[in-house]
Amino acid sequence: MSKKIMLVDGNSIINRAFYGVPLLSNSEGIYTNGVYGFLNILFKLLEEDQPDYIAVAFDLKAPTFRHEVFQEYKGNRKGMPEELKPQIPLLKDILDAMGIKRLEKEGYEADDILGTVAKRAEEQGMQPIIVSGDRDLLQLATEQIKIRIPKTKKGGTEIEDYYAKDLIEKIGVTPLEYIDVKALMGDSSDNIPGVPGIGEKTAIKIIQQYHNIENAIAHADEIKPSRASENLKTYQEQARQSKFLATICTQVPIEFDWEQFKLDSIMNPRVCEIFKQLEFKSFLDRFSMLQETNSVSMNTHLSEVLYRAVDSKEAFEKVVEEIFEAGKFSFIIFSENHKPIGISFCYADTKGVWVGSSDEFSIEEIMALAKPLFESIETEKIAHHAKNAMHILKHFGITLRNLVFDTMIGGYVLNPTKETYEYDDLAQEFLGQTFPSEEEILGKGKSKKSIMNLEEKDRTSFTAGQAYIIYHAEKQIKQKLKENNQEQLYYEIEHPLIEVLFSMEEYGFKIDTQRLKEYVDELEEKIELLTKEIYEIAGEEFNINSPKQLGVILFEKLMLPMGKKTKTGYSTAAEVLEKLRAEHIIIEKILEYRQLVKLKTTYGDGLFAVVNQETQKIHSTFNQTITATGRISSTEPNLQNIPIKLEMGRKIRKVFIPSDEEYLLLDADYSQIELRVLAHIAKDETLIRAFRTGEDIHKLTASQVFKVPLDEVTPRQRSNAKAVNFGIVYGIGAFSLSQDLNISRKEAEAYIEGYFEKYPNVRKYMDETIKQARELGYVTTLFGRRRVIPDINSTNFARRSFGERVAMNTPIQGTAADIIKIAMIKVFNKLKEKNLKSRLILQVHDELLIEVHKDEIEEVKQILKYEMEHAVSLDVPLDVDMHLGKTWFDTK
Repeated sequence: MSKKIMLVDGNSIINRAFYGVPLLSNSEGIYTNGVYGFLNILFKLLEEDQPDYIAVAFDLKAPTFRHEVFQEYKGNRKGMPEELKPQIPLLKDILDAMGIKRLEKEGYEADDILGTVAKRAEEQGMQPIIVSGDRDLLQLATEQIKIRIPKTKKGGTEIEDYYAKDLIEKIGVTPLEYIDVKALMGDSSDNIPGVPGIGEKTAIKIIQQYHNIENAIAHADEIKPSRASENLKTYQEQARQSKFLATICTQVPIEFDWEQFKLDSIMNPRVCEIFKQLEFKSFLDRFSMLQETNSVSMNTHLSEVLYRAVDSKEAFEKVVEEIFEAGKFSFIIFSENHKPIGISFCYADTKGVWVGSSDEFSIEEIMALAKPLFESIETEKIAHHAKNAMHILKHFGITLRNLVFDTMIGGYVLNPTKETYEYDDLAQEFLGQTFPSEEEILGKGKSKKSIMNLEEKDRTSFTAGQAYIIYHAEKQIKQKLKENNQEQLYYEIEHPLIEVLFSMEEYGFKIDTQRLKEYVDELEEKIELLTKEIYEIAGEEFNINSPKQLGVILFEKLMLPMGKKTKTGYSTAAEVLEKLRAEHIIIEKILEYRQLVKLKTTYGDGLFAVVNQETQKIHSTFNQTITATGRISSTEPNLQNIPIKLEMGRKIRKVFIPSDEEYLLLDADYSQIELRVLAHIAKDETLIRAFRTGEDIHKLTASQVFKVPLDEVTPRQRSNAKAVNFGIVYGIGAFSLSQDLNISRKEAEAYIEGYFEKYPNVRKYMDETIKQARELGYVTTLFGRRRVIPDINSTNFARRSFGERVAMNTPIQGTAADIIKIAMIKVFNKLKEKNLKSRLILQVHDELLIEVHKDEIEEVKQILKYEMEHAVSLDVPLDVDMHLGKTWFDTK
């Protein structure tokens, strides 16, 4: 059987991949989407074709022999995007590391090199496979040479294959005739002029009849239409020149040895290191599975590690003694169907142990023996997602003490924009080793296997291996935190916050279920009434929740503007309807209907679904590693996004009540914290003075921007100034501000310019922040929280503008998030220190809520106000508003 050789057009494929894959970057801000897409295509083709040899050809910047004939050749091409430029040398480094031969030749294009090597390989009896996104290479197809053209789409990569017969079948000309077709029709991408007035269809028709340009010129008088005939005669020299430019040279003077193209194993430690740096986790996983010949054996990932399983009381007692002696250990508690099934430990550098429950050794016995370990104040513990472990331990009456590090939180501090911070991520990023994810080992959904159903060796490796990873990753993460000057952020903010959030989750927030039922009933009545009103206005009944049916009503029956029909129908997204508010009364009704339905499903029916039937409380999960800005989020239920601007949204707070009649709810809310942070960071004296003297900041801004005396500012002017103040914090532009205030874009521009004129240091801060982001690739908060911004240097205007807004806003919003976290920790610790009955139970944005015992109201008020206002020291005072009530609603 003849040998196969794959020849890849490097520039063409990475260019196609760059535009086919969304812009990606790693945590260091290195753009990777072109490289990632190229490798995806390469690996797919290697798997399909199984070639024996491979080479990748690249263009060089130097002019080619075509430029000597036609200086304008490729002269109309735009420059390479800035995001793609650094990916070319990066790809070359990867190919070199893989041992894949690169081919380049000054004076020639990659196409010419590919054609030359393909023809020589064909002469040697090989089967050449040319991979390119450029259809010009179809002229090289023969019975032996196959041209493969990848198309990157959302669902993956599709490949078009062409031998000579396929070109004849699909286009109607031979490969050699295809050159003449290109010459007649021209090629705007390469600036090949062709013949004016002759497009692809006419060119194909002419060449099908006359087979080449020379013959077509000789019979130009016979060609129809007449315009094509006349132009071919007029531009015959241009046609011949175009053919010269379009013809791939297959005689490039390039020397090589076929052995240099031999394809061996492309994965090695150097490639793994590059993939690790670029955070190509899927590629690392892919090759680790290949190396295991589709058999999962965790010991191949983390070799030289002593893993063992312990299945008896006596053996575990010995392990506990060893851990006490070691003085430090990592641990993971494994659960299935919400029931703990075992614990893995790692200690003394290389020892990984799995202790699984069984009929002979129950989880209760395991926990009882482990309790002294977990509660020891001398023994140091490393966890991954410690808060989750604390809940499980609490169920067994165990309090986790002397937690020195949480690798999930540490990973988040280093890079808050990642999607996951799981064990396999840590192994790849910090240990340079691949480790299978839970999904790879156990599957997912209905087909998910139990850990207990794994082979004993694999079960032990999988469980103990995870404890090993976090034990060793801890050292690397701590070192990186030190290098980034983020130790304060971790040790003084994020780490102590774990206990605070655990306490809030554990204690919960009581719900008045009777009042909740009444609330749901009221919502249903309002929804039913709105539905009837919408039907009456529309003149017929339809499914309001169906975008397709709603689109027909709005844009076909009622003939509202902006109705652009796509394959799936008209868009009825919120932003579309918002712009139509003034067009028809039905829009207002539909928007209100949607809000009420969301309230019912999310906070009406949704709260019923998560209320603990025994305690009548909800126990939200507070997420510490979700947002890029550092803000805490909550789930089940999400209490961060209650639509409080809507009356029925505010009313949901009436169902949140204290645990019993001995308590009330005390709410404290930072006043304009982001504007105060802006004043401090920007060092703007006008803003600083206003906050120090207690002036109405929105009224002051109105006075400054609209050039009216302070005492003559109208309520509307103050409202508009408020929109400008908060808009500036979020990097708002004139267009968005004009939409928000329903004014012209010119007026909005004047408002923004007026603002910067009166607060010049704010503009200076924003300009400097954007500049710093462009230089470093990231911005930081006052406490060292980083956010990488890959879009900041994008050549795409929309992406770059988004990156600039993120750069301006993150230091402000992120610092505000840091401050509320510091306040939470201080308030929590003070309540605990004084052994008070009152408890911190909720945090929402800039607001803290305490369930306060009636005997402690004044003392807790003082604690809450002092600790929040003195959480940090800024150039402006932090101001806190406090309210007491019988329900959460009453505190607002």
